[in-house]
Amino acid sequence: MTDYQSIETEAELRELLGYPGELVQHKVIGIIDEHCRRFIAQSPILMLATSDQEGHADVSPRGDAPGFVLVLDEHRLVIPERPGNRRMDSLINLLSNPRAGLIFMIPGLEETLRVNGRATVIRDEQLLRSMEAHGRTPLVGIMIEVEECYTHCAKAFKRSRLWNPESWPAKESLPDIPEMIADHVKLPGIGAEQVKTSLHESYTKRLY
Repeated sequence: MTDYQSIETEAELRELLGYPGELVQHKVIGIIDEHCRRFIAQSPILMLATSDQEGHADVSPRGDAPGFVLVLDEHRLVIPERPGNRRMDSLINLLSNPRAGLIFMIPGLEETLRVNGRATVIRDEQLLRSMEAHGRTPLVGIMIEVEECYTHCAKAFKRSRLWNPESWPAKESLPDIPEMIADHVKLPGIGAEQVKTSLHESYTKRLY
């Protein structure tokens, strides 16, 4: 394997890339104010970053209708845990390391909202019932005690042109996910067609 020149210290990194400007240094707040609350209310998807106590990291999406994340007050929000594939990477990580980072996105808006804080996996029935969707109440949720909230600049979205449909690849050129999964799992009798059927059933019958 080729050895590449690496950076080992923050001083080296700062010398190469510099320091944030005054605006960036002062934009972090420690509460969910009205601006953040409105942003979260319009966001149908977020990315949840967690790691276990050894530092093994994971990023997982959470999404539903805009407003699916419940803001309790200036310091707490709750993410309902809808049915997934039962790996529960994020939840298991949080049991050993309760630190979490969130990025909220709104379609068409290139700036995002970042929230960092301390997470708890909760099972409060009354609270979770308030986040019922399609007749189903989540069994657990993720409560975040917010420590930092701030907007993230739009450069990555501008460079990627993520929200511009004209930049999207043709559907026929996209990765074949059933084929990809079948090749990865390498289980006897499990081919792309079986995976496709399983995914269709999961997406149409077990979203909630």
